[in-house]
Amino acid sequence: MTRNLGQIFRDQARKYGDRLAVEKRLQGRWQGCTWNRYYEAAREIGLGLYSLGVRKGDRVAILSQNRLEWVMSDMGIMGIGACTVPVYITLPAEEVAYIISNSESKVYIAENSVALEKALEKKDKCPLLEKIVIIDTEGCDMSSDFVISLDKLRGLGRKLRDSQPDLFERLTDDIGLQDLATIVYTSGTTGPPKGAMISHRNILAVFDGLDAVVPAYDTDVTVPFLPLNHVFERVAGHLYGMHKGITTHYAQDFDTIVEDIAAKKPTIILAVPRVCEKVYARIISEVREQPQWKQSVFNWAKDVGARVSKLKERKERVPLILGLQHKVAYQLVYKKLREALGGRVRWMTASGAPIAREIVDFFNAAGIFVIEGYGMTETTAPVSLNTINDYKFGTAGKPLPCNQVRIADDGEILVKGGNVFKGYWKMPEQTREAFTEDGWLKTGDIGYLDNDGYLSITDRKKDLIITAGGKNIAPQNIENLFKEDPLFEQFVAIGDRRKYLVGLVNINLEVAERIAREEGLRFDTPEELLDRKDFLSIVDRHVEERNSHLARVETIKYYRIIKEPFSEETGELTPSLKVKRKFVTEKYRDIIEDMYPNDT
Repeated sequence: MTRNLGQIFRDQARKYGDRLAVEKRLQGRWQGCTWNRYYEAAREIGLGLYSLGVRKGDRVAILSQNRLEWVMSDMGIMGIGACTVPVYITLPAEEVAYIISNSESKVYIAENSVALEKALEKKDKCPLLEKIVIIDTEGCDMSSDFVISLDKLRGLGRKLRDSQPDLFERLTDDIGLQDLATIVYTSGTTGPPKGAMISHRNILAVFDGLDAVVPAYDTDVTVPFLPLNHVFERVAGHLYGMHKGITTHYAQDFDTIVEDIAAKKPTIILAVPRVCEKVYARIISEVREQPQWKQSVFNWAKDVGARVSKLKERKERVPLILGLQHKVAYQLVYKKLREALGGRVRWMTASGAPIAREIVDFFNAAGIFVIEGYGMTETTAPVSLNTINDYKFGTAGKPLPCNQVRIADDGEILVKGGNVFKGYWKMPEQTREAFTEDGWLKTGDIGYLDNDGYLSITDRKKDLIITAGGKNIAPQNIENLFKEDPLFEQFVAIGDRRKYLVGLVNINLEVAERIAREEGLRFDTPEELLDRKDFLSIVDRHVEERNSHLARVETIKYYRIIKEPFSEETGELTPSLKVKRKFVTEKYRDIIEDMYPNDT
């Protein structure tokens, strides 16, 4: 009989017992727990919530950074048949209150005083919220009965466990596969966030799909840094790792990720393309500061690696001489990249957005296979993946066994399968609109399946640029091309219903500083370069070089530098570091209009 998530977790705890399950670096120190302690903590939290009146089907919201208490709470919530509602820490109080209210969450688990204030500030908008649980109580007002600590909640759970020793197990066994495991809110483009309802069956379907194609074992180690609120990290990282018995070490934060990876030596890394791009850009920038002979060696090694990577992709034999050259190139160049990532990484993901072929080849030549894929919240993360034994770089791989993919007449990707969500919470009309009449999920993405069955994504349906001349242009292709140049940290192409395309640019200041010195420019700080005509003429050359690779209708006629870096905190980037196109175009509307002086 197929087990639910709580039953799988219980079986894994029994199987692995006192082996390390999960740990987190906090203030420089690693704090971990065994599988037995992990399960016991989840049971205490689950029963504590039960003692507060949380029952099967009820919702419990969590707002916290990645930490042990997050995953313990998640397993405790789902273990009693309730439903976890993740909330991003970067959301403003208004949106936090909307999610708590819309989901009708009975309990809100808040990491600290900041998370507490976000709920209290809009408490009047959350009439069904009965209790707030605080993980880190420092600086929190605990005088109200409305607020309790996680420690106290666990104490309530222990008391209930002592009086009814098998209650948690009975509650777990009562969970049906169609019962909700989580509601994940996705950003609304024209309205409020929508809560995607994901069942135990949806997540188990993903497990089946990944089991068939992904080499993951209970000896594997991961060092996650993507937020647990994101469905990809939650399902493919946290829950799939639980399912496989993988040991998880949560990084302290994004700034310490390199240090934490070096310390824990992961065998698997879940990342998004922007992370790979930033690592590669830093390598290129450092190489360009080296003497010319070292740059020549690097470029030679890069060429050798790319040739080997392409041959392996086509499953062709690597000639003896080229193989020997690759071994030399590995020792001179690629070994340093591999060691920087702990020295044991077999594969890493780069899903959710396009990634340049040269970056994939570079990592592959270092013995780190980059898994490109495609998925979305409504499909419980992955739809398709390349695999180590069956891949085509530049594509999102073949559909997983848990789902089917077909392409609509207008090019939209449609998906059907066990991993497809149940619909949007309390939004029947939007749920109907999300599916075709015969039950296929409309992804909103444009793409195609090639003759070998590999899926390629060309753009978001809503993001396609249709010029004034009627030409359809995929902006992601242009943006990806520009970001291959290390000078461009971010690039957004704009031009819908316009006569030509323009761009908004974030400049990588480290690269800008190096280039300026090479050009003989004198300056005090790299920031001042962004206003200087002599430096802007250098940027012009870089834009012209990128334009030379594009069709005339795709070229960028004008651009403007945005000095403030795009970030999740300022609203331009999603938690997976993708640009929020609509937000950016609204925020910088005046700058964009300035590049279209003759438009009326």
